Amino acid sequence: MYHKISDFLNEWKRETETTQKIFANLTDESLKQKVTTEGRSLGYLAWHIVITLGEMLNKGGLSVEAPDENSDPPNSAKDILDAYKKSSASLADEIGRKWTDEMLQDDIDMYGEKWKRWLLCHALIKHEIHHRAQMTILMRQAGLKVPGAYGPSREEWGAFGMPEQR
Repeated sequence: MYHKISDFLNEWKRETETTQKIFANLTDESLKQKVTTEGRSLGYLAWHIVITLGEMLNKGGLSVEAPDENSDPPNSAKDILDAYKKSSASLADEIGRKWTDEMLQDDIDMYGEKWKRWLLCHALIKHEIHHRAQMTILMRQAGLKVPGAYGPSREEWGAFGMPEQR
């Protein structure tokens, strides 16, 4: 639960930095990676994170500058990263300018339910974490290096003078 806008914005900054690290390791070729032929591709999951920033927060009454929620993923990893950077910055700006601490307790209509604004912020971050985790599996399958999110990744243990963790 968030009681202050600054608490959310501080966590948002940390989470967007992690998402950007993951997105920065994608390649154009890796965007096609899937677990199964019916599954979502790595590019789709990354784009889903991007478009959700506008989709969720605009439903919450803001005007986040983001690609249309029905748009197809680009074929360029750089385009996805650039769109994420722009949209995540717009989201932080919108919340910082338009919401107050007191407004976090307000009810808003979300997906046919009543949510508190703080819950929207919470759900947004959890949604992003969930899909980043899915992406790391596909990144490993595509042969990409996976950066650490909440601690070192397998490859990063060497920077600490320790053997790779398996």
